[in-house]
Amino acid sequence: MPARRLAPVRLAPVRLASVRLAVARLAIVTALALGGVAGCGGGGRPTLIVSAASSLTRALSRYGHEFPAARVRLSFGGSDALAAQIREGVRPDVFAAANTMLPDALYVQGLVERPVVFAGNRLVLAVPAGSGKVMGLADLARPGVTVAIGAGGVPVGSYTLALLGRLAPAQKAAILANVRTEEPDVTGIVGKLVNGAVDAGFLYATDVAAADGRLRAIELPARLLPKVAYGAAVVRGAPHPVQARAFVRGLVHGAGARELHAAGFLPAPANRRSPLGAKP
Repeated sequence: MPARRLAPVRLAPVRLASVRLAVARLAIVTALALGGVAGCGGGGRPTLIVSAASSLTRALSRYGHEFPAARVRLSFGGSDALAAQIREGVRPDVFAAANTMLPDALYVQGLVERPVVFAGNRLVLAVPAGSGKVMGLADLARPGVTVAIGAGGVPVGSYTLALLGRLAPAQKAAILANVRTEEPDVTGIVGKLVNGAVDAGFLYATDVAAADGRLRAIELPARLLPKVAYGAAVVRGAPHPVQARAFVRGLVHGAGARELHAAGFLPAPANRRSPLGAKP
């Protein structure tokens, strides 16, 4: 008797945003659980949970290691997904985003204390270090070129779309037609580039520097560049507000600011500076 041929099973599609949210939730909840264990007993330093944009990985890892007031546990991801977790009730001590819009929105909702703008950055076109296929922005519109950008809701994606929106409509359309992937954070874009999955991608200058020679930055015309500003805030209801405020202050002036400078971050844009007030 011939074997019966089974019909293919069609799986229901899963929304990328839902997957990103679940991953971010798991990372933060795990950090909170580990922090709770680490903070118990011994009368030692409390454990501070910092939820931060992926582009801050190198600078905040170094800052957290030397932060004297607490043990620091870091959870990195797309700023939009991390903000969504706070809206859903997850309570890290500090939220640091790659834009100011997300911390400002959480402040309006009463979920964080007044945000502070602590750093700037610069959008660049990134390519694999050994590749000569893409030499400038114009090459992204050529047939056969593949491009990675950030998803629309994540800051690097929003900055990229703002830059593309300043191009002639035909050039913008041609570049968007070559986009092969929209990643949830800068780590995803870096991964696609270093693995040769795409020819070029839009990243921050600090992401290229952190790639340790695997990527090359192509500067973009100054007239097209959006202003990139990073905002941070202490999360209301978090366990260690005193240490959290000290951590955020250090991002503006102190050890955190020094590590940001060493990693290539720019000073906070002058018209976006905001002090961390003593009154929450």
